[in-house]
Amino acid sequence: MTTREIIAIPMGDAAGIGPEITVKSLAKEEIYSMCKPLVVGDAKIIRKAIEVTGVDLEINIVTSPSEGSYEYGVIDILDLNNIDLEQFKPGQVSAQNGQAAFEFIKKSVELAMTGEVKALATTPINKESLKAANVPYIGHTEMLEDLGGAPDPLTMFQVNGMRIFFLTRHLSVADAIKQMTKERVRDYLNRCDQALQRLGVESRKLAVAGLNPHAGEGGLFGMEEVNEIKPGVELAKADGIDAYGPVPADSVFFQALNGKYDAVLSLYHDQGHIAAKMTDFHRTISITNGLPFLRTSVDHGTAFDIAWNNIASEVSMYECIKLAAEYAPKFTRESL
Repeated sequence: MTTREIIAIPMGDAAGIGPEITVKSLAKEEIYSMCKPLVVGDAKIIRKAIEVTGVDLEINIVTSPSEGSYEYGVIDILDLNNIDLEQFKPGQVSAQNGQAAFEFIKKSVELAMTGEVKALATTPINKESLKAANVPYIGHTEMLEDLGGAPDPLTMFQVNGMRIFFLTRHLSVADAIKQMTKERVRDYLNRCDQALQRLGVESRKLAVAGLNPHAGEGGLFGMEEVNEIKPGVELAKADGIDAYGPVPADSVFFQALNGKYDAVLSLYHDQGHIAAKMTDFHRTISITNGLPFLRTSVDHGTAFDIAWNNIASEVSMYECIKLAAEYAPKFTRESL
């Protein structure tokens, strides 16, 4: 029988699509067979989202997670009541909404740190609204690092069962190549293995993607694989990591998607992003590893241009909650 853990869903920026995709996701009965979803937000906004989307749901306002009914047809919400509807304008940058979005996340983290919820499934927030509110963070990751006391968290994408980690992320390709050292490859393979342990993944066969065509073809198309990447893989193997590669990037993701590897370490941002999003853009979900709690997230923004018109698809949010529910029962705060 599935263990239904409590999953906190911070409502995100109220002017964006977060409230809509939240209520549309919670209108699906399957979610309630997998977990106990708890919205952390503003009940007035959630009621408006129910009206706009036309879903047949009621609201149960709680003051703590233990008070939730967690029954299909009823959204349990911890109401922070921090949005003034007279000032609320859908689809616009707002200091009020930026501050509220931060407070939803802060409260969710507090609940996770005390063990009252097992995971966070986060909706989009808006960087401009955060700045307008003088919130001292540019996004979710920075907030969670600080509030959770976990520097340098490790991002993992999952889509259709394929898991992708990133050796480097927000760097130019030229600068990313400079970071592809044997020491970094070894360190990240160890971190990837630890992250999978904490998620309860028993089989942890890790492949490292190649950088150059044919993974360098033994130095014919570049020496990065010979000098740095392959030695890094060998060092990780000596540490006891079940690591392979470098595997040519034009085949490694296909192989992982079909079960040959349990995860791929992508060398740079677009290498892994393209592989995931071409597999299924809407079902690519981000997991932030290294925090003292589980966090999954949609990989899209607030979409102010379509917000509050019942246009936004809830597929990503639905998958985000499902993935949190899948990993939450086995998630451990520390590696095994």
